Amino acid sequence: MLKLFKNLNKREYIFMLISCLLIFVQVWLELKMPDYMSEITVLVQTEGSQMKDIITNGAYMLLCAFGSLLSAVIVGYFVSNIAAAFSLNTRKKLFTKVQNLGTHEVKQFSTSSLITRSTNDITQVEMFLAMGTQLLIKAPITAIWAVTKILNKSWQWSVITGIAIVILLSVIGVLIAVVMPKFKIVQKLIDKLNNVTRENLTGIRVVRAFNAEEYQKNKFEKVNTRLTNQQLFNQKAFAIMSPVMYLVMYFLTLAIYFVGAYLIKDALMVDKLTLFGDMVVFSSYAMQVIMSFLMLAMIFMMLPRAQVSAKRINEVLDTEESIKDGTLDKDTTSFKGTVEFKNVSFKYPDAEEYMLENISFKANRGETVAFIGSTGSGKSTLINLVPRFYDATEGEVLVDGVNVKEYTQNFLHSKIGYVPQRAVMFNGTVTSNVAYGDNNKGPISIKKVKEAVKVAQGKEFVEKMDDKYDSHIAQGGTNISGGQKQRLAIARAIARDPEIYIFDDSFSALDYKTDSVLRHELKKYTKNATSLIVAQRIGTIMNADKILVLDKGKCVGQGTHKELLKTCEVYKQIALSQLSKEELEK
Repeated sequence: MLKLFKNLNKREYIFMLISCLLIFVQVWLELKMPDYMSEITVLVQTEGSQMKDIITNGAYMLLCAFGSLLSAVIVGYFVSNIAAAFSLNTRKKLFTKVQNLGTHEVKQFSTSSLITRSTNDITQVEMFLAMGTQLLIKAPITAIWAVTKILNKSWQWSVITGIAIVILLSVIGVLIAVVMPKFKIVQKLIDKLNNVTRENLTGIRVVRAFNAEEYQKNKFEKVNTRLTNQQLFNQKAFAIMSPVMYLVMYFLTLAIYFVGAYLIKDALMVDKLTLFGDMVVFSSYAMQVIMSFLMLAMIFMMLPRAQVSAKRINEVLDTEESIKDGTLDKDTTSFKGTVEFKNVSFKYPDAEEYMLENISFKANRGETVAFIGSTGSGKSTLINLVPRFYDATEGEVLVDGVNVKEYTQNFLHSKIGYVPQRAVMFNGTVTSNVAYGDNNKGPISIKKVKEAVKVAQGKEFVEKMDDKYDSHIAQGGTNISGGQKQRLAIARAIARDPEIYIFDDSFSALDYKTDSVLRHELKKYTKNATSLIVAQRIGTIMNADKILVLDKGKCVGQGTHKELLKTCEVYKQIALSQLSKEELEK
């Protein structure tokens, strides 16, 4: 957890120092009150005592109480600021880290777990900072200071207090040993609960269509019940602590007075009054010691979960990024718009077998290169190596004649217009979705947005919407159709005016007519840009300048449509499964 304190800045450290000093003052004032109480006790029972002396000591007690209260309020204010700043900085740092993680690292944690770590886990640590830090500083100071004040009063009372402390420490130790591992389970169950909830909400239409509500309900109920039972176990375990604390506290008070009664009875008359005063003071200080352990008990109720959460946060922050940023942030060659693969092979970090083997091709500026093959042949994996969602295991991927690993990711991505398999829409408007991101060329104008939507064949449906280009788009694009989402995703890539377009099976949700018109308009609009297209339809790629046929991660054919029909049996089989011989010969 101490590693996370690096997220505090100079201002928070100053607040923490002031808080420590004020807590020290607060403890001193609280421990000073029993001395005045002892003085009042002696004055009350001493003949000839004056009322003004009693009032004076009472006034000092009140001043101590007020000073302690004021210190507590100021400390509370400072600690709240520290906790809020910590939460802000850590959440920001965690979000940035997740943004920079490679696709492989993100999959290692899972989306639901990363959401839990960014929210619930940070909240747990924040709560500990806001409440536990004060107690963590105050409790030991109070306990040690109070013990030093009572040690010379009576060895009998000291022994009784020592026994009480040993009992409390034993109870706390056993509970921590039992409950600590369970908090790790709790956070993992929260991950699972988030995952089930997210899965259900994302696939709500499929759930309803297949009458799977009961199945999803049972699935959620199973995880929810496990989490509830685990939480109940933890709470029941900690519930033992409070009654044990109070039982020890009351027995200690009783034991102090019981022993005190014997000591006073056997003492000389001269010492009886002093012993009585000492007993009152010792009782007060003993209660302070016990209250310190009560505070520690509260800390130990929060600390295990906060520690588990801190560890989970650090797991993300300490993850080494597999995609290292390059240094090149400007063009150094005249080969603009070229993409070249040189003997590229790729396997996923945890896999043994290669997903792609020895792929080589070159796409020159203005050319369209298409990729086709059966499901799982590695088409999407191949084009994902260009924007560096993964890095090639062997060989080189060159953009503009430079290895992609040498570019800064920001500069590399500014060259690319990427359209994924599943069109992603963000909560906002048509305009904000099409003009999304930064292309290092300044803001994308509304004129450019309209032009891009027109090329992507989306003008008709956008202008029929209530607010046209200012119409609301729900998160995930749930208020528009699949084809409309794809067209807006294509428009987003067009609006960037990139050197290289990557279409990862981005025309699959379009009807044949729209597909044909869109590709025709796109070809005219992007004539000076390079296009890499992954497709399942032969009709989408027939006119490509070059087609690569993939089979089980290997390139089994490369050429134009007509060349491949003659030379590549895999391509011919795919083509004949979709079109007739007459259509292919046209």
